[in-house]
Amino acid sequence: MTVIEKLNDINNVIKELFEFVQIDSSTKDDFHEYLSTMSAVNATPNQMEKLFIPYVFERNLGEPAQSVIEIFNNNKKLKNPKIARSLLNAQYSVFRVKKILKNGFELFNLINEKQYTVLSLTKMTSFRGVGIGEFIVARIFKHENEYYLLGIDNMLPSSKVKEAVRYAIVKIVQSPWLVYEDNKKKENEIKSDISKMYDRFVELFGSDEVITTNRYADTVIGILNDEDKLEDFDMITASKPLEQYKFFAIKELNNSYDNFLENSLGGFSSHTELYDVGVIFDKELGLYSIPFYKTFCMIFEDSSKVEDVKGCVNYFLTNDAISDNIIKRIASKYPNFTDKINEILEKNYTLDDLISVYKSEFLKRKIYSSTSVLYHSTVFSTSLDILEANEKESVKSVSTPAVKVGRNEPCPCGSGKKYKNCCLSLQKNL
Repeated sequence: MTVIEKLNDINNVIKELFEFVQIDSSTKDDFHEYLSTMSAVNATPNQMEKLFIPYVFERNLGEPAQSVIEIFNNNKKLKNPKIARSLLNAQYSVFRVKKILKNGFELFNLINEKQYTVLSLTKMTSFRGVGIGEFIVARIFKHENEYYLLGIDNMLPSSKVKEAVRYAIVKIVQSPWLVYEDNKKKENEIKSDISKMYDRFVELFGSDEVITTNRYADTVIGILNDEDKLEDFDMITASKPLEQYKFFAIKELNNSYDNFLENSLGGFSSHTELYDVGVIFDKELGLYSIPFYKTFCMIFEDSSKVEDVKGCVNYFLTNDAISDNIIKRIASKYPNFTDKINEILEKNYTLDDLISVYKSEFLKRKIYSSTSVLYHSTVFSTSLDILEANEKESVKSVSTPAVKVGRNEPCPCGSGKKYKNCCLSLQKNL
């Protein structure tokens, strides 16, 4: 089959998908509502086609929740199910344009640190404004060992390195699997590190969870990174527990594009109000720092001692940063877990039902904790180095060490990798 024939087949499947969302009973009303929220009910066909790509990949419908692209793949009338299945594994990431080809691009993925040659599904004249060195937010997918570009959602000039890095980090926090998706070597590094760090955590603290408050959560994590600070743990264990458990919104925990990096540097201790935090090391998925962990547990001990019980339950069930393993951990501690949840939500779930409805993403793929994944993200370690050194300086000038560092020496960003495999490598691609 020629390249042209492959492109035609893929474009035919995308057209079939576009028709599906407009006429299928499971999606047509929701798609119309989506267009209404985007003020695009009267959009032209070309405008609507651009809007429908994020819709089919990001909109979730039903119980258990499924993306529209998953619902489409369950359609038994598909003309080319192989291509439709390939779309399920599309990557949405931040890329740097390395080369412009006759029929596509060479792109460097800032998040999983891999380079891709991608073929365009449309004429290259559609991307006339895209230049070498610029950053794009794009969706690509692999089919029969070749990668294809589904579309570009955003573009930043080459001078906006810091903004591109910031956006990449927010994407990692929202979707940690992007770091190791299509990068088995990176995933193996993360798995190996989690195994070692779990044993170290238990050895240090005598348990795989530490219940504390936001005043001391940073100290616990600091001890994990520097065992010389272990004496500080006595101060934590001697601190009084909270007298009252209440759930409330914490503005500093808003992982938005604008404030995530700054809040990462500030830590829990910079938050104005006092609340409990569970520092949990899950043997399979890694390190979690979970606000209101003890508050949530108290609901199953004595809910009368908890303020805003329903708000707390909804927070734990709908927060994508809290894994199914965390929910199962708490359920294993309290025999009344599902009964109490059903009473609060006025439902009749089994534990499996609950996981299927609220934590379905964790059933589809292995999602390691964002904290554990960020430890292995070069773009994250470099960005923190930038902010700590001087936020006003450019990424390149700050991430390059003042003292000459050998290629095989430890990277000054503190990642533990050799300089050539860490910031030096990233600088070349930025």
